[in-house]
Amino acid sequence: MTTPVAVLIGPPGAGKSTVGALLAERLGVAYRDTDADIVATAGRPIPEIFIDEGEPHFRDLEREAVRVALENHTGVVALGGGAILDADTRKLLAGLPVVFLDVQLADAIKRVGLDAPRPLLAVNPRKRWRELMEHRRPLYTEVSRAVIATGDRTPEGVVDAIMDALELGQATGDARRAADREEQA
Repeated sequence: MTTPVAVLIGPPGAGKSTVGALLAERLGVAYRDTDADIVATAGRPIPEIFIDEGEPHFRDLEREAVRVALENHTGVVALGGGAILDADTRKLLAGLPVVFLDVQLADAIKRVGLDAPRPLLAVNPRKRWRELMEHRRPLYTEVSRAVIATGDRTPEGVVDAIMDALELGQATGDARRAADREEQA
């Protein structure tokens, strides 16, 4: 079984997609977003899945997408904001290099706005976001190896913080030096 080099979790607007792509690029590995996997599998956008088949069906799709990504992907994986609600998913995350991208409401609003197509934030988004975070924050922190506050950082600064927190720079450098030695031999 292979495991990801980093798994990013956090609420809507935390920057998981942007930071995940940048981190993968920096590390020279592939990037995978489980929300994109769900859309590809279902053949339609997530809001439509919520409307047509309900949140429980979406969570089933999400659970499977996360399981497949965590078992088969060796790069950077970004999970949807609610993926950690599932107890089985939290068990799968145990021992993995999980990073909680922690964002405050004001910053999340700047990043995604309040009119973005996010089904769980459709009615009274500020209040609903606070409620989601009140419920989810303990779950995010429970499964995380590192918590990175994103508020005063650029996406590149968040990547730097992740690299430091997971000590990826040293591991990546060691792997590159080993590969270089093998090439020269």
